[in-house]
This record gives sequence, C-alpha cells and structure tokens, in this order.
Amino acid sequence: MINDKGVNLTMLCDFYELTMGNGYLAAGMEDRITYFDLFFRSVPDGGGFAIAAGLEQIIDYIQALRFEPEDIAYLRGRGIFSEEFLEYLAHFKFTGDIWAVPEGTPVFPREPLLIVRAPAIQAQLLETFMLCMVNHESLIATKAARIVRAAKGRTVLEFGSRRAQGGDAAVVGARAAYIGGCAGTACALSDQLYGVPAGGTMAHAWVQMFDTELEAFRAYCRTYPTSATLLVDTYNTLQSGVPNAIRAFDEILKPLGIKKCGIRLDSGDLTYLSKKARQMLDEAGWTECTITCSNALDEYLIRDLLGQGACIDCFGVGERLITARSEPVFGGVYKLVAVEQPDGSVTPKIKISENVGKITVPHFKKLWRFYARDTGKAIADYLTVHDEAVDDSDTLEIFDPDATWKRKTVYDFQAKELLVPIFRGGELVYEKPTLPQIRDYCAAQLDTLWEEVRRFENPHHYYVDLSQKLWDIKNGLLHNRQ
Repeated sequence: MINDKGVNLTMLCDFYELTMGNGYLAAGMEDRITYFDLFFRSVPDGGGFAIAAGLEQIIDYIQALRFEPEDIAYLRGRGIFSEEFLEYLAHFKFTGDIWAVPEGTPVFPREPLLIVRAPAIQAQLLETFMLCMVNHESLIATKAARIVRAAKGRTVLEFGSRRAQGGDAAVVGARAAYIGGCAGTACALSDQLYGVPAGGTMAHAWVQMFDTELEAFRAYCRTYPTSATLLVDTYNTLQSGVPNAIRAFDEILKPLGIKKCGIRLDSGDLTYLSKKARQMLDEAGWTECTITCSNALDEYLIRDLLGQGACIDCFGVGERLITARSEPVFGGVYKLVAVEQPDGSVTPKIKISENVGKITVPHFKKLWRFYARDTGKAIADYLTVHDEAVDDSDTLEIFDPDATWKRKTVYDFQAKELLVPIFRGGELVYEKPTLPQIRDYCAAQLDTLWEEVRRFENPHHYYVDLSQKLWDIKNGLLHNRQ
C-alpha cells in the first residue's frame, strides 16, 4: 500500500509530465517560470460548496520529491528521454512557490485552491499527485460535511474501510471525513498515522461464536464494561437482541454502577426498530444507553430517518461516504494561467473551449472572501490580479461571471485573503495545523455560510466574481484568440 510516510511517490505521475519535461529541456524552457491554478468546476451532488482537503499530503510529497536511481534506470530504459533530462531528474529539487487555501475551507467552483509558481518542468511534475490528493480528500470531506449536517448534531462515525477503493483511499478518506465533521473512524491505521479517533465494538461473528446471544453479550460487557455497545440484530432484534442486551447490562454493568452503554442496529426498518428499542431500554431503566445505527446510510436517508422520529444517537456511515457513491468524482483540474518573462513581468495565459465551463481564468491571482461586518457571514468571493488590493471601506458592485446581468452590491464588509503561502523558494514556510485544529477550523468556517448556501437541494448561488481588471484581461484574451 502506498502512503505518504517516507515512501517515494515521485513516479506517481502521468507519463506526459515526463515527456513534456524532456521537451521543455530540449527547447531551453526548463527555467521558464510558470503559474498553474488547481481548481474544480462544479460541486458534487449539486451542493452549494465544497471543502478543501489534501494539503498536508501534498506538503509531505513535495518535501520528499526526488528521483531514485531505479527511477532513472526505468526512464532510460524507455529509450525516449535525453541523457541531459535524466541528469536533470537525478538532481531534481522543487524550488518554486506555492499558495493554497487551508484545509477545511469551504470553496467554490473556478477559484484556485492552490497556485504553483515554479520552473516549467517542476510545476508540471506536481500535477498528478496534487490532483489525486485534492480530488479525493476534498470529495470525501465535502460528502462528510453533508452527512454530518443531516445528522443535526448527532455523532457520525466513518465506517467505510472495507468498501473503499484501496487501502490508501480508506486511510486518507477517514482523515478527510474527520475534517468534514465525522467524530471518528473504524480504521485503526488512520488513527495510528493521522490521529483520527478509531473505535469499534463487535461484528455479528462475535455473537455467533457463542452458544447463545446472551452469553456473547455477557462476555463483551465483562471485557469492556465502560464501553459496551452490543450488536442486537444478529437473530431477532426486538424478541431477543434488545432483551438480551438489557439482561446483560443488568447482570454485569449495573452492579458496577455503570449507566452508560449502547446498542447498535445494522439492518431492518431503523426508524421502527430504534423507536421500539428506545422504549424498551427506557422502561428497563437504561435511559443513558445510546442507539447507534448503520447500514448503507447517506445524508438523505439520515434526514428521512430523523424526520420520521427515529431514536438514533449515532450514525455509522460506510460505503456511501468513503466512496462518495452518489457522485464519486470531484473534477479538480490543473491549468497553466501565466508565464513569467525574464524581466519579471507576468504574461497571462488562457485556455479556450466551446464548452464555456472549461474556459480558464487567466493570470497570477489573489482570492478574497468578503464577510459582512454585522453578521460575520460570507457574502461573496473575489478574484483579482496579484498586484491588486481590496479596500474594506469601498462599496463594490460584483456580478456573477456566468450571468453578467446578475449584480450584487457589497458594502460594510471585511475582506480576507484565502490563499496563504505554503512554499517559498522550495522551502516550507507554512506551519501545518493539527488534524483537530483543521476540523475545528472547518466547522467554524461552515458556520460563516448562510443556511441557503448549505441546503442540499437547489442551494443559493454563491457569488465568485472577477475584479474589473481581471475581467478585462480575460475578455481581451478571448477576443484576441477569436
């Protein structure tokens, strides 16, 4: 299994990054400074926003970026690369600059999540791994945020390792789910590597291993008296499972003075079963016993269960979270937006397509977020050329680039730059936050979004505008290419 703990992932790249690098060197362009934006075009599941994630893995990757002798030997064996290029790779070191939005930031289509300023070969070689991490982790963090929102304050746990698309997806997927608001994971390795709280109780096999269900429950309560959660649907949930759980609690936990315990439901009509189980537990005096439910859950099923009055305290969400099953592709892309001239001036570049959504926003940019001073809510994002500043005292008229007739006047706002320096001259200048800090930051930032932006169906369209200067540059390039 590939992971980012000391393993060389340099060759995890698309082959064209190597062929282009060889070509740049042959053309004398290896030192040409380029600017690339990493961004996405649409929010999964038709949502109003996404959650940025994956930056920590990118940082670790760049710090370990090197070509080993066996990598050079493999490339030489392909017979298409010059010895000059192979020598260049043998001494490869990233020397560029990177800016990024911090992990956990709510983000919107077509705004840069990362900007890379680096010599052409270096910038190109980063593409695949950066997209791999940002696309996967942002997708899972975004899905997790939706599921946690549907749970309305109840605990959500990530249970998806066995259904993930590979071991790496399970491990970093659990990390991303934690950023998005999940309280923990079933994946022990994600806890060991990243500190995502791991936990678990029993499978049906535990119950089947004993002669009776009651014996299985008694044994578990004896072994884990302070954290006993019993799976009650192996045979018959209401006729044997819940009554046997109550009996085991009475016999083992009550004499110890332990009141906190739990049961888990993994099949059947979860609304009906949870209501009946709650009634049975309460009548037996186990009012602090929690009910956890699992079984192919997602945000819509959770919302429906709670709307029907289900008595559920905790949700274990597996395959539909770890695979983002409803829309399993984030769609992030990495595009050249500018080239730096020898005199230091920046020449904007644009990609044009008959598909309007694929036309890029050119130039080296800054990304701003405007917060209303009276409510603290985010009201719009604003893209400017890198040498522009935003004056909080101004009143700005912004518009939706997808529909220029939609205009919005912004006043009494506080402007904040979202892109922060990560690498400068190839050296890390960013202090990586802890995972709990990222999770707390994400929750705080989500609170700055209006409810209308966060709803599942037909969310309010959040404005991401271009400054007049940037708009004029883009329009000029469009007209000059037509």
